[in-house]
Amino acid sequence: MIETLLTQETVQVMPAGDMDWQTAIRAAATPLLHAGKIEQSYITAMINVVEENGPFINIGSHIALAHARPENGVNQMGMALMKVSPEINLVNSDHPITLFFVLAASDNTKHLQALQELAAKLQDATSLARLEKATTVDELVKEFKGAN
Repeated sequence: MIETLLTQETVQVMPAGDMDWQTAIRAAATPLLHAGKIEQSYITAMINVVEENGPFINIGSHIALAHARPENGVNQMGMALMKVSPEINLVNSDHPITLFFVLAASDNTKHLQALQELAAKLQDATSLARLEKATTVDELVKEFKGAN
């Protein structure tokens, strides 16, 4: 399933430049917004959740999984990825992030398979190393092809 979500259209590689974590979440979610899978309110909700609860979306070394409740503006399930360089601090310097994943779950169950596949990919040291070394959209997308 994840290979149908993380595609040329939903994966980005960008220089971090002057981005802060809020801008990074907005940018990472932009492909889902343009595709109509989410509303602007969902992006706002993802940022608000971190502002209220801290950097809990930091799910591993240099990895963030931004998300909010489906009722906050999800029209259709989707996932996006933005890789930045250098890292962007999520809330503070204890949470440097280079891989910003965005999950838009349309209900409480449909996204579980995609999350399982993502977790397996991120827990595999070889796969994670390839994601960390990737410098192009093609390299990132290729890493998710055939994931299960």
